[in-house]
Amino acid sequence: MSNSPAPPASGPRGPVDLGDRAARALTAELARDNTEKHALLVDTTPGSAVLGAAIDGLLPGDTLTVVPAEVGQAAGLRTEVDSHGSWVSERVRVVDTLAAADPTDHLIVATALAGTGDDARTTIDGYAKYLTEGGVLSVATPALPASTSGAAAELDRQAALFGVGGDLVLRNVPPVRVHRLRFTAAATARAEKLGPAARTSSVPLTRGMHIDSSGVAAAAIALGLAAATRAARPKSRLWLLPALAAVPVAAFFRDPQRDTPEDPTAVVAASDGRVLSVERVRDERLGATEFLRIAVFLSILDVHVNRAPVAGRVTDHFVVDGGFAAAMKPAAEHNVAAYTLLDTTHGRVVVAQRTGMVARRIVHRAPVGALLAKGERFGLIRFGSRTDVYLPAESADALVGPGDRVAGGASVIARWR
Repeated sequence: MSNSPAPPASGPRGPVDLGDRAARALTAELARDNTEKHALLVDTTPGSAVLGAAIDGLLPGDTLTVVPAEVGQAAGLRTEVDSHGSWVSERVRVVDTLAAADPTDHLIVATALAGTGDDARTTIDGYAKYLTEGGVLSVATPALPASTSGAAAELDRQAALFGVGGDLVLRNVPPVRVHRLRFTAAATARAEKLGPAARTSSVPLTRGMHIDSSGVAAAAIALGLAAATRAARPKSRLWLLPALAAVPVAAFFRDPQRDTPEDPTAVVAASDGRVLSVERVRDERLGATEFLRIAVFLSILDVHVNRAPVAGRVTDHFVVDGGFAAAMKPAAEHNVAAYTLLDTTHGRVVVAQRTGMVARRIVHRAPVGALLAKGERFGLIRFGSRTDVYLPAESADALVGPGDRVAGGASVIARWR
């Protein structure tokens, strides 16, 4: 890779203000990387919320190069960087043009792309030349229909091929969708140096409790139905049914903050619930390896957000068809299930999200190629279900047994030998 490729052609930009929540989404990959790294922030302006978020994500030993949206803005950016004090000014360099920047681990575009699809493709291709092996490009685009001339569709296409995560930021004017793209594979061991990615699309209720975005949408639908019912039948009290249902529906999607054990030998639970079984199994879909499988049943009262039991790189994801038996019954072995395969420094680890008699919807948010930190949220199952964690049988020892209660991302269920 050349150290100074030609700067990309920059497509038209829309009048999109990226606020604090969008800025945190754009810098999420940088903020969770605990390794010594170099970041590149392009297309920024003085006073940008993205610049502030990028500076907040720096650790000792990190460096950041800033490229202005226009050449004449470089002086203002240098003044702003210097205003943060010597700790920041020693680590942040402002250059006049992209051609003066070096290859980077994290490239963040501080202005939403709102041009045509061809413009967006040219811009992304140009930025990709500045990424090191396994580096991530973070970019936003307006999320409202018909708000761009094709850039949003092009970024959706790129995300289908190279996406390793993203966020829909509704609390921005206008709403934007943030994409994180990785064009070359990252080293598996890199996942062990990452913290869990923040989900800016969840809604915080308190410092320790959020509501998942799916719960926000479900509650909004219930309230909308209540409003429509009251408008249609103002003398009836039927509107109270969907209105009152909004609270328990939202509560089902609660997403508490969890402290994940830092012990590198610890394997944590993938979900809340009660341990159903601990056994050695073989599954032809997962290869010839014998696995230690720990199955956990989630009642409708449990937290249903699923978390990665170990740090690793997502190498595959597939759904197996089946029935909808009660999740606590042996027949649930053959229910519809989504398998997420992780490559780890200890071998292959698999998490199976199994539906139940009531649960019929599996949400999966970890694209192939994504790096998951231990305890990181990667999906959920709606309304009662089961999660199975498969560990290499010769490498791990179970620390739980049938009947034990576990908390996703916090309880240690096994330990690497």
